[in-house]
Amino acid sequence: MDVPRAGIGRITAAVVAMAAILPYLTIKILWLTGDMVGVTAPSLMSSATMVGLNAMTFGMDLVGLLLALAFTMRWGMRLPAWLVLLPIWVGIGLLSQILVSLPVTLLLEGPGAFGEEFLAAWVYLAVYGGFSLQGLGLSVAFVLYARDRWPWIFVSGGRRTNVPFQRVVGRGSLLVTMVVGGANLYWALGGTAGLDPAVVAAKTTAGGVALAFSGAVAIGAALAYLHLLRGHAPWAVALSWLGSGSLFGWGLYKMIVIVTAGPLRANVPMVATDLVDLFSLLTGLVMGLAGAFLLIEKSGEGVQAAEDPLEGPQREGDRETADSGHR
Repeated sequence: MDVPRAGIGRITAAVVAMAAILPYLTIKILWLTGDMVGVTAPSLMSSATMVGLNAMTFGMDLVGLLLALAFTMRWGMRLPAWLVLLPIWVGIGLLSQILVSLPVTLLLEGPGAFGEEFLAAWVYLAVYGGFSLQGLGLSVAFVLYARDRWPWIFVSGGRRTNVPFQRVVGRGSLLVTMVVGGANLYWALGGTAGLDPAVVAAKTTAGGVALAFSGAVAIGAALAYLHLLRGHAPWAVALSWLGSGSLFGWGLYKMIVIVTAGPLRANVPMVATDLVDLFSLLTGLVMGLAGAFLLIEKSGEGVQAAEDPLEGPQREGDRETADSGHR
């Protein structure tokens, strides 16, 4: 099979992503090797938990670098679909929140929004600015990659799904995301029910914007998934993909922070937010799996069953190789 070369747009977007990833990897290498550059509270990085989290996030960004490289190469088109889709689903889900929240926060409060309690302000700007460029570059490169590899995804139409399981998942996901997303939107807009006073006092503009984005995209993803059950639409695939990835990615990250009980977690009761994060993780996982099955089902629309391999299309009994089959 002739594998198309990556176009200039895909290559440019991937190169931007790779360039944005390298500073973050450099900072992580320095921290992991004992150089606390930009760290205003060195004791923060000395615990085994923080070393483990730094190693984990270093590995995640290294995967992003390899994905960006794959988007520029012909061999990237031959990678197993799951090896591309799983990490980019989680990655874009994580990075999209930062891509939205960083510019809004800078617009509202400027660089002063990032305090220097643990890290120097330039570290926040370098890291989160890099994340924003990574999110933009990887998203554009992946869309162009997917257009070349799975062009049918970008064509509207298709039949209504008849699988009861998909409908149950869609309605159940909408119900849960209304609660989870609604809670995040409520807290983003200043609500305090379910929050410890210390958490309320520590709320920031960046955190509020992130919560608002998380809540909106969660509900939007469930609505988009329900739309896909009625017919295929590229915008619905994109929104469902983005929202489920954000729910799963951030839910998983926050669960890791909770379980490890490291310095990134506030030392106060956070039952309500912990439950929201847990159900975000589970709902994102279910929506991601159901969405994958739905796309597999839709990818087979219009494919005809093969004829008997030794029978003609009109079943003329000549036992010759059939003239038609899968299209």
